[in-house]
Amino acid sequence: RYYAFDEALARELLGKKLSKGTKKELDEVSARTGVGIRSCRRQFDNFKRVFKAVEELRGPLAENIQQLFLLPPPLARDYAAIVFFANSRFETGKRRLQFLTFADFAACAQSMMGHWSQGALAPEAAEPDGDLPKSFLQDLKELKVLVTDKDLLDQHKSLVCSALRGKISVYNELEANFKALSRALVNVGGKLTHARDVRDFFVDLVEKVIEPCRCDKWSPGDLRLFLTQYTAAARSLPGFRHQALWERYMAAISACLLRMYHD
Repeated sequence: RYYAFDEALARELLGKKLSKGTKKELDEVSARTGVGIRSCRRQFDNFKRVFKAVEELRGPLAENIQQLFLLPPPLARDYAAIVFFANSRFETGKRRLQFLTFADFAACAQSMMGHWSQGALAPEAAEPDGDLPKSFLQDLKELKVLVTDKDLLDQHKSLVCSALRGKISVYNELEANFKALSRALVNVGGKLTHARDVRDFFVDLVEKVIEPCRCDKWSPGDLRLFLTQYTAAARSLPGFRHQALWERYMAAISACLLRMYHD
């Protein structure tokens, strides 16, 4: 019970540094969320305590938290998400992100840790799970060939469009916007080597993928079908050599987008 927390408070603090400066802002956070100030302070201290305890540990973050603090698995996973966000300092406070809940962000964190973190690749990994591995982020630059090589981009478009013709309600919109969408999806990953761009990860997904699709009246089902075909079609692209990297990247991107695609 002591480690239970209010999602409204966690949502406010996601991606912020768990520091004295943030602790000083808790009066305002308390007023905004309706969570009493003493409770806010206790919860903040818990977040910080967990963060400090697992900072240097290797292996899966949620499991480490569960073992150290004897928490039930769902609560440990939520704390893992809070630590993950505090580590990468993702921007979550912008107005265009306000429709996203703590549960949305926590689900995204789980997908990103599950597919991208060192622990996902090798359980005896060198880096803690709460950090996105630098070598992986560096490799993502290789995927840019999908949008910088005109032939590959055209072939990718034609494979995806022919697979989806008659299957999605927004086929014309997809055909018209495929290149812009593909650039957005690939470039979000290509930028992740810079701390500033890591911070903007969710802003970019909303601004460059979710809002344009919403504008064109895509249903969640349309988006799911598109992402499945878009990922799979790369297997048939002659000369594209980064298949495993691509699937690992798109697994988390797709999971995040499908979780975030709601009003």
